[in-house]
Amino acid sequence: MTDLVPLATALLENLRQRRLKVATAESCTGGLIAASLTEIAGSSDVVDRGFITYSNEAKSELLGVHADLIGKHGAVSEEVARAMAEGAIARSRADVAIAVTGIAGPGGATPTKPIGLVHLAVARRGGKVLHERHVFAGDRKQVRIATVERSFAMLDQAAGGAVP
Repeated sequence: MTDLVPLATALLENLRQRRLKVATAESCTGGLIAASLTEIAGSSDVVDRGFITYSNEAKSELLGVHADLIGKHGAVSEEVARAMAEGAIARSRADVAIAVTGIAGPGGATPTKPIGLVHLAVARRGGKVLHERHVFAGDRKQVRIATVERSFAMLDQAAGGAVP
């Protein structure tokens, strides 16, 4: 398993230097992004909150993602990832938010949505929402770790730092 601590430490320092707070909105990672950040002592000055929205109902209730959006595009979609990121910004004191939704496997795949498919979106308060679509290789654990790593890179980019 990749050691996420050095990556989390570097991201936290970048956010701290820019006086930015972060929120997470997680589905397929089930809180792993927030857990990796809060593994670092003193992260409370940067991490505002995390939303674990594994079910469609949680996405709607906690982040304000409209049920019809989920019904039309599916929970694993660009549209839902973007809405999750916007919802996390709207429902937090964060300056930047990351949202992830995907299919970590081993089940849940469809012909158009394979195992490893992850939609990531990062929102900056008052700014645009950026989206990326990835199909990560590997088993469930590897897909989730790759998602966390890419989330950190997107947050770093949104904060104005160098992307690793």
